[in-house]
Amino acid sequence: MGESVRTTDGTGYQYTDNFDVTDEVKEQFDRDGFIILRNFLDTEEVATLRTTLEQDKTLEDNYYTRDDGEGNQSEMATWKHPVDDITGMIGRSDKAAGTVEKILGGEVYQYHAKVVMKEPFTGGAFVWHQDYGDWYHYGNLFPDMATVWIAVDRADRTNGCLQILLGSHQAGRLEQVKVGEQTGADPERVELLAKLCPLTYVQLDPGDALFFHCNLLHRSDQNHSQNRRWAYLVCYNRASNDPVYKHHHPNYTPLIKVQNSRIKECGIKTPTEGKLFFHGPKRERDPAMEVLERKA
Repeated sequence: MGESVRTTDGTGYQYTDNFDVTDEVKEQFDRDGFIILRNFLDTEEVATLRTTLEQDKTLEDNYYTRDDGEGNQSEMATWKHPVDDITGMIGRSDKAAGTVEKILGGEVYQYHAKVVMKEPFTGGAFVWHQDYGDWYHYGNLFPDMATVWIAVDRADRTNGCLQILLGSHQAGRLEQVKVGEQTGADPERVELLAKLCPLTYVQLDPGDALFFHCNLLHRSDQNHSQNRRWAYLVCYNRASNDPVYKHHHPNYTPLIKVQNSRIKECGIKTPTEGKLFFHGPKRERDPAMEVLERKA
C-alpha cells in the first residue's frame, strides 16, 4: 500500500453550541465517509469521562480481548444500552445522537457502545475492516449506521491511531476473511482501493470526535509507545433499519435524547443496571464467525 504521512491534522470542524449539519457538512460525510468535530467534548467533559472510565470497576469485570495475531492484544468493553452515567449522556446527547440523525437522515438508536483500551507497548493492532462487514451478518439489511469515535487520550501515529481510506465507504460492503481472532475485509480488494482512496491517519486530541460511516475502511497499528490510547465509541443504527433477527446487539430501542448540558450534570458515577455487557468471543459465540467458518 505504501507509506503515507497524510493525517487529519488541521482538518475538521471546531465544535460549538451553534454547530449544525449544514449541506456542506452532509456533502463531506457522503463524499469522504466521515467528519471530525474538534473539541466535541470540552476539557471538563473529557476529564469527567476519563475519570469515570478509570474508576469503573465494571469495565475490568466485563472487558474482553482481541488478539492481533502478532503477539499483542487490545482490551475492550461493550454494552447495549445507555444508562444515566456520562457515557449514556454522551450517547443520548443532541451533539452526538442529534448530529448522527442529521447525517443519516432519520431517527437513530444506540446499537451499542464500547471502550477500546490500547495500553502502552502491548496494545494490539486492528486489521482493515468495515463495521458493516459484521453488522450485515447481524440482521441489518441496510448500511444506515454510523459510529462516533471519541478520543479519551491523544491518538496519533505513535500509539496506534485509526487509519482510514478516504471515501472507501462508496465501494460498498466487501467480502470478509478471518485474521486471527479478527474479521477483516478482503485484503486484495483493500489494496486496490488504497490506490484510489488516500490512506489517512486520524490524529485526535482528547475530546475530539470522528463521525464515520459503517462501510468506511479503517484499521490501526499496535501501540509501541509509552502512552496509552483509550477511546469511547457509540455506534448508532437507523430506527428504520431494525435488525431482522435478534442478535447480541439490540433491536430498535427508542433513544430519549437529552440536552448537551446533561453531560456535565451527571458527574462521576458508574451505574450498570440496564447496560447489558457483551462478553466477547471467548465467552459468547459470535454467529458472524460461524458464518465465515461455514464458508471456509
